Amino acid sequence: MLEITIKLSFIFLSFGLVLATIRLLRGPTLPDRVVALEVIASITVGFIVLYSISYEVPQLIDVALVLALTSFMTAVGFARYLERGGQRDND
Repeated sequence: MLEITIKLSFIFLSFGLVLATIRLLRGPTLPDRVVALEVIASITVGFIVLYSISYEVPQLIDVALVLALTSFMTAVGFARYLERGGQRDND
């Protein structure tokens, strides 16, 4: 039962990755593309954790944690960039 669940999870994550990549390529605005990159990073974290669980490699959870934190800091940095860029346009 666990094997079927893991295979289905890999399939759903792959489908989500394809959809996020389409949004990244077709996104009409820069914030849409940044959100798509954030989603891709989150899906990648999911892949790493799922692989770690399915093949019993607990060291990869540390890698997933670092990737998640780096992705979050990137999103915060981009939000700050947009906020400062918006203020310069109003001056």
